[in-house]
Amino acid sequence: MASLQTIIDDFEYLDDWEDRYRYLIEIGKALPDMPESEHTDANKVKGCASQVWLVAETGPGEPGDPVMIYRGDSDAHIVRGLVAIVLAATSGEKASVVEQLDEGELLTRLGLGEHLSPQRANGLRSMVMRIKAHAAAARAAA
Repeated sequence: MASLQTIIDDFEYLDDWEDRYRYLIEIGKALPDMPESEHTDANKVKGCASQVWLVAETGPGEPGDPVMIYRGDSDAHIVRGLVAIVLAATSGEKASVVEQLDEGELLTRLGLGEHLSPQRANGLRSMVMRIKAHAAAARAAA
């Protein structure tokens, strides 16, 4: 999976929405497959029109600030690309960094903010809220 900086650089290179849209789908296709056994109601993100699943784990980090490791999937191509972008921004980061993610600013940097339907934008917010909740819970438990 590409790094967040690579994704940002690639989006800056693309001039029109159609090219960005195709790249978003490509990013989603490159997202590692999530085992079917993790496509459960407990892992489903509520508030998304498409089906989105998210699994959070922690890795070693500083005391009280574990590293977050996420896996995700969606049944929709564009949304799967959005999942990949959010995971690139959060997976492997300390929980305290994850809690500070500003998805609106990220979408603006990628030039996607004004092109997402309100339904997709709401779904993205729901996914980010869940990721931040996992990070906060991990810090509280550490």
